[in-house]
Amino acid sequence: MSEMKYLTPKSLNETLFFLSEYKAQAGLIAGGTDLIAKKKRGVELPPILINIQEVQDLNYIKYDVNTGLEIGSVTSLAAIENSPTIKSKFSVLANAANMMASPAVRLQASIGGNLCNAAPSADIVPALLTLKAKVKISSAEGDRCVPIEDFFTGPGKTVLKTSEILSAIHVPSMPPRSAAVYLKQKRREGADLAVVGVAAFVAMGAASSGQSNILQEVRIALGAVAPTPLRAKEAEDIAKGKKLTGENLREIAEAASSICAPISDARGSAEYRLKMIKVLVPRAITQAVDQIKLEA
Repeated sequence: MSEMKYLTPKSLNETLFFLSEYKAQAGLIAGGTDLIAKKKRGVELPPILINIQEVQDLNYIKYDVNTGLEIGSVTSLAAIENSPTIKSKFSVLANAANMMASPAVRLQASIGGNLCNAAPSADIVPALLTLKAKVKISSAEGDRCVPIEDFFTGPGKTVLKTSEILSAIHVPSMPPRSAAVYLKQKRREGADLAVVGVAAFVAMGAASSGQSNILQEVRIALGAVAPTPLRAKEAEDIAKGKKLTGENLREIAEAASSICAPISDARGSAEYRLKMIKVLVPRAITQAVDQIKLEA
């Protein structure tokens, strides 16, 4: 058995050089929490590990009212959970981060590592989907930007190519009279993976327009009910332009449930997951609307 090589770059450029040099032989780690889990499952690790935890130009939270929020990929889940900016401007992200793993793990785990792990049950992904986030992917050849909904290709799989790194996540500013909510159904209190995750973004009409009770835009994202987290776009189309009524919510929930292809596993049956979608989708939309009314 050959000895594993361990590299600790201090900058993004140095990281990109190592990726270009070693290509498919190299694997990236930040907090290392997913790596430990893979090791326990007997997954073979790459011969060269590049630890990017000390790359400070990947560890930041920036916000501009015009360009929106940008989060470096090495930023910890705890930093996102506790960021005053994120809590005030994008509370759904702080809440979703708070629901992930344990406090000790959140201190160590990075948002980039969580996204690249590509677990269908990842809590922060549905929230990012409803916020129309994009990821910046960097390599020695340059950068490219990918909508978050196009980033995942299957369980544990993404569009990242050899020699590429997810370097940042960008979230546009939220419009006036809008809110987003993430709800998670799990088996027990404390750290547990989602049995079902639902995020909903809602934008209401301006009070001065006479449209203040109309759902101008609704985005719905679902986790742990398909091979990848996904948007329920047919359900969104049904919701648009409607008032918040019990009948409308049931129709929206049915449409969201119809696109799901859940599995049965130790955390819950496929049938249970489908039922929970019909419970959580109306609840998330209603809570988002309530937030908008409270802030009016």
